[in-house]
Amino acid sequence: MPLVTTTEMFKKAYEGGYAIGAFNVNNMEIVQAITEAAKEEQAPLILQVSAGARKYAKHGYLVHLVQAAIEDTDLPIALHLDHGADFEVCKSCIDGGFSSVMIDGSHHSFEDNIELTKKVVEYAHAHGVVVEGELGTLAGIEDDVKVESGNEQFTKPEEVEEFVTRTGVDSLAIAIGTSHGAYKFKPGQTPRLRFDILEEVSKRLPNFPIVLHGASSVPQEFVKLVNQYGGAMPDAIGIPEEMLRQAATMAVCKINIDSDLRLAMTAAIRKHMVEHPDHFDPRQYLSPARDAIREMVRHKIVDVLGCNGKA
Repeated sequence: MPLVTTTEMFKKAYEGGYAIGAFNVNNMEIVQAITEAAKEEQAPLILQVSAGARKYAKHGYLVHLVQAAIEDTDLPIALHLDHGADFEVCKSCIDGGFSSVMIDGSHHSFEDNIELTKKVVEYAHAHGVVVEGELGTLAGIEDDVKVESGNEQFTKPEEVEEFVTRTGVDSLAIAIGTSHGAYKFKPGQTPRLRFDILEEVSKRLPNFPIVLHGASSVPQEFVKLVNQYGGAMPDAIGIPEEMLRQAATMAVCKINIDSDLRLAMTAAIRKHMVEHPDHFDPRQYLSPARDAIREMVRHKIVDVLGCNGKA
């Protein structure tokens, strides 16, 4: 089975009241863990690559890892560029075998965002690739995307129709209260999603797939494990999973998950190295790390996204 686009995935997700998981990948073990969980649960899947991942693992290695995952699982898998910064990066991924790209023009003015996004859409569609755009900005840090807390901007529902119509994007990432990274909310703060914005956007864009970035929930058991075995992570809480599940029953068809995977992997490696200080074979500590990611992804697929059995 070749790579697929997200078009049919999102149509089924919108109609079925569930979301597709878009999981960030950086190396072989992460790809294996995610795809093994998806195969177990027979879930459609989006594997996404950030600018940092392309620098770390190289474009060609990542593409071939994903191709190997398709051969191993026979699942419908889309390969997506996460937070493409400019036309050149998006073009490189389109030419290099990706089936989906995101152009993030959210830090530009509305008109400049439209101009940039439209340019990417025209090139991508001519090559059979779908495009995700973004309106609004999320607080937090993800690779080269950095927005100070207090400078985030909620998506303005009155802008979405014009943006989608003029650009021709296939899906739209919106800002309704999620944030990038693991340090989302301090203890005492109340995480919340602006479902009123989501509802208004879905009214203005009926049957149109909406995307949530920065949607890791930051499980506290992994934060505690990281700290127990030598970490120094501050207490933090993420978006409650019941809120994400609610969003998935609405217009949200794609939910991005990265920090939760990093926490699970780091906690498992640190625990293993403390308990087995004589181990120096990477297979010994990467195996439990892979297992931890697989269980995290399986949980997300079943309990948060609701896309199990939808492959």
